[in-house]
Amino acid sequence: MTDANRAPGKPTILLVDDTPDNIALLSALLKERYRVKVATSGAKALQIASASPPPDLILLDVVMPEMDGHEACRRLKAAPHTAAIPVIFLTSRASEEDMQLGRALGAADYITKPISPPAVLERVAAQLGHARRAAA
Repeated sequence: MTDANRAPGKPTILLVDDTPDNIALLSALLKERYRVKVATSGAKALQIASASPPPDLILLDVVMPEMDGHEACRRLKAAPHTAAIPVIFLTSRASEEDMQLGRALGAADYITKPISPPAVLERVAAQLGHARRAAA
């Protein structure tokens, strides 16, 4: 993910959640600072993430029907063209075991629901900064 492959302007966040209220809340929070793409399933997230240019960061709900966030993250991290995209899990599952599993799957961070808007913005900005420095 070099800068030459990036669309100019705002970084792109792929928001993956199967709950319309969560999508509305997070989209409204992020749209001023970022270009937001939305997927309502793990399969659609994989499709969008594989497109060119890929998103700069993925906010991924864990609990979804058909393909949960853990499986979507596994597949993202296994594919060479999406492996470097930072993934932040969004979930109501806040146990240490869940967080350890998320980190083991390659997630960069973990945000619990209900979300804290300032914390979401801070963590997104931090992960985008890490990704920029790693790509330089």
